[in-house]
Amino acid sequence: MATPAPAAPQRNLSLDAFRGFVMILMMAEVLRLSEVARAYPDSALWRFLAYHQTHVAWAGCSLHDLIQPGFSFLVGAALPYSIASRLAKGATFAPMFAHALWRSFVLIALGIFLRSMHSPQTNFTFEDTLTQIGLGYPFLFLLGFARPLVQWAAFGAILFGYWLAWALWPLPGPGFDWRAVGVPPDWPHHFTGFMAHWNKNANLGAAFDQWFLNLFPRPEPFVANRGGYLTLSFIPTLGTMMLGLAAGRWFRAAAPRVPLRRFWIAAAAGIGSGLALHALGICPVVKRIWTPAWTLFSGGMCFAILAGFAWILDVRGWRRWAFPLTVVGMNSIAAYMMAHLFEDFFRSSFRIHLGQEWARRFGAGLEPLVEGAAILACYWLILYWMYRRKLFLKV
Repeated sequence: MATPAPAAPQRNLSLDAFRGFVMILMMAEVLRLSEVARAYPDSALWRFLAYHQTHVAWAGCSLHDLIQPGFSFLVGAALPYSIASRLAKGATFAPMFAHALWRSFVLIALGIFLRSMHSPQTNFTFEDTLTQIGLGYPFLFLLGFARPLVQWAAFGAILFGYWLAWALWPLPGPGFDWRAVGVPPDWPHHFTGFMAHWNKNANLGAAFDQWFLNLFPRPEPFVANRGGYLTLSFIPTLGTMMLGLAAGRWFRAAAPRVPLRRFWIAAAAGIGSGLALHALGICPVVKRIWTPAWTLFSGGMCFAILAGFAWILDVRGWRRWAFPLTVVGMNSIAAYMMAHLFEDFFRSSFRIHLGQEWARRFGAGLEPLVEGAAILACYWLILYWMYRRKLFLKV
């Protein structure tokens, strides 16, 4: 007698809501809270909101810094559900891996496309969120079929190996020209001592990009990324996706229960170990170069946020409020593309049809917020229209 195929897993509302939360944080950049804060310099509230809508200069973390880790973590968390669904439909490993390779290529291409929008030619750069996920996705897929012990061993090897490679890379000499790599010599965020191995644009990742990115046609030679972002960050980003892979596996294994205890333990372990590595001077918590300490810290934060969503939605059963998040979370690629492609269109359309200063009637200082809120509402309405018609952009 043939063994029946495993039942296809149901969608997980907590993951969809978490994903929607992450995407709304990203789309909400249109609110331009930093401009509002500058208009109201004496307001602690606006300063607080502006801080959490911008990336920190180097070490540390704001809410905005958790967008990319959250998106990457959720790619991993969704994989056990995806694999189970495809196996339930009779798929075999070879075509599934071929699809993973195709998905990787499309994500990389989309990332390059978005980074090239305001360039005179294709801007071959690989630090975009989609590109970073695409570079690591085939390895994540293969690890999705491995035993948990193998997954954790690979996770440890990736983070330790990456840390060791950076730690062994020689520091720049005393005559190093910081200005040549876009960093002021007296930049206050420079590390000293052993932690200097993770200084901006004077590290292993920057040296790799000075070789690798110049293999592609460019208007002028690549010297350094203005924000310090790196191609090689996809390696520790794979670690973030692997933490999500563990979260998805725990979720499925415990169903219909919710493994809250595991999530909170993982959250405490990740946040605590990341901060400890930073405090001990072993490895800093820096999102821009995705240090191993950042992988641990941000992964712990993702576990904590997921635990919060799971407790509210699955344990307490309070679900209605999450519908706006779910609409966005179920169409995350569409939301990502929309945020990068439609902002100027909506802004110019509002100004053409409502007047150049239509949002200023609410106060000059609040103009960016009002205009951004209208654009954000348009994003959501389009996603809601797609949701109602079951139009989901998938790669």
